[in-house]
Amino acid sequence: MSRSALMVTHTGRRQSTQHAKAVASDLVAAGFEVRVLAEEVADLELPPGVTPVDDPNAAEGVEIVFALGGDGTFLRAAELARPAKVPLLGINLGKVGFLAEAELQNIDETVRDIVAGDYTVDERLTLDVRAEYDGRLIAESWALNEVSVEKGQRAQMLELLVDVDGRPLSRYGCDGVVCATPTGSTAYAFSAGGPVVWPEVEALLLVPISAHALFSRPIVTAPTSTFVLTVDPYTSFAVLCCDGRRTWDLPPGAQVTVERGQLPVRLVRLKPRPFTDTLVAKFHLPVEGWRGNRR
Repeated sequence: MSRSALMVTHTGRRQSTQHAKAVASDLVAAGFEVRVLAEEVADLELPPGVTPVDDPNAAEGVEIVFALGGDGTFLRAAELARPAKVPLLGINLGKVGFLAEAELQNIDETVRDIVAGDYTVDERLTLDVRAEYDGRLIAESWALNEVSVEKGQRAQMLELLVDVDGRPLSRYGCDGVVCATPTGSTAYAFSAGGPVVWPEVEALLLVPISAHALFSRPIVTAPTSTFVLTVDPYTSFAVLCCDGRRTWDLPPGAQVTVERGQLPVRLVRLKPRPFTDTLVAKFHLPVEGWRGNRR
């Protein structure tokens, strides 16, 4: 039975393109059909046996999607992997690379493990979002990390009314509100002062940004909860953003509904390690010399 993979690469870095060529060559040598996005082919100097694809369904039927780059590349690859229900493997060629499973120094070993089928797959909770205005649907999308509603004008505060599970929670004068998944808790939500949530936890997060309100703490709800964010009809326009990649303007009076996504993102796990170790490594937490539990 033939095997196939899709490769998504950050082509803006010379180093990334060299590593993509090596990964593609190793996969082709192992008998894989390797698909590459047509827009990236010219920058990659790929070996023979690679198939350019120019299709939003590029991941349909493949065994795995490789994302070579940082978290931005990973999120771009997730847009292709999620609807095809295909597992996604991030190889970090960027800086922090919180979403990546593998690092640059382990790239050869990583490809060998994939070829050998020596990996497992986790499912990560996502968010579905829709925005309505005057009874009309004006935006519909999803996110792996977060959905944010932010002020559209720098000089003006945004007025948002937040409902949780059909009941009003609070009105915020703020720069915006972030609705995040546990996966996204270490991204924008973390920067806005939200908690770090272990990826195995099923929950939704709501984090106000620079809120002028007595109650402005982040909240963590059940994964079954629904958030409705209403842009005050008398305030300025707002901006809806999903994973920092897809944006829409929201007029005053628009309503944004956020709930658990129907489709998860499937992530490849190679040699699972405790999330604590990931946090320490990615945030360079000060544990050197610690004489505690070292098992």
